[in-house]
Amino acid sequence: MPTVKTNGIHLHYEERGSGATPDDVPLLLIMGITAPGSVWNVHLADWQYHFRCIIGDNRGVGLSDKPAGTYSSEQMADDYAGLLDAIQIDKVRVVGCSMGSTIAQQLAIRHPDKVHSLVLMCPWARCDHYAKSLFQHIMNCKARFRPEEFSLYIQLLIFSKSSWDDAEKHEELATGRKQDGANPFPQPLHGLEGQAAACISHNALADLHKIEKPTLVIGGRQDIFTPVWMAEEVANGIPGSELYLYDNLGHAFHFEDTADFNPRIRNWLLAH
Repeated sequence: MPTVKTNGIHLHYEERGSGATPDDVPLLLIMGITAPGSVWNVHLADWQYHFRCIIGDNRGVGLSDKPAGTYSSEQMADDYAGLLDAIQIDKVRVVGCSMGSTIAQQLAIRHPDKVHSLVLMCPWARCDHYAKSLFQHIMNCKARFRPEEFSLYIQLLIFSKSSWDDAEKHEELATGRKQDGANPFPQPLHGLEGQAAACISHNALADLHKIEKPTLVIGGRQDIFTPVWMAEEVANGIPGSELYLYDNLGHAFHFEDTADFNPRIRNWLLAH
């Protein structure tokens, strides 16, 4: 993966696909807390044949720099604005997942000329006291759990009952925990703490009306991590946005029903 210097850090990124869309607007993918850009691979298996895809490791994870101290969604949006400048891309479609959706919101608010359209997955515009405490608990668990134990806690937050009840998916979750336990590039505690601070402090509610780009807000009705009210608040705050919620899925809806999610997002992006 190449690296660029942006906003005071070295940010690693990858490109996939050559861009088959008539307008040739690339696709920027921004992942959530704890997750490197490689987590997009199950979706890139489809999208790379339709878009020039740009996938970054957020500050604090993967092969990007992991400075100590608190981060913010504004700061991380500026990281990606700098990346786009460095690789000479004027405008992108953006898909942001969870924390990535908060970064995507700030990118559209702070750098509107760089954004063509937005898909905001399991987003929030602000944290209530429960959400702030949940992110604090994630930090506490990271500090105390072994890697496989921490992986299990995250899985319990993001996968719905339908996945835990499905024998094949249940086995996949167990395999995922083992892989996380053997990760050669684990996220350090200070990297997660920096990202969690960004999640807690994100508050774009008063500025969502400034987003004047086609926007799809998408989530799961069984999401216990970022509940439905959060997605609805984001959708209600962005003029003309669309909202789609999967009935029986959770925060990881995009993994729970990839067969529907991948073409749904691909087709929406091709139309926007």
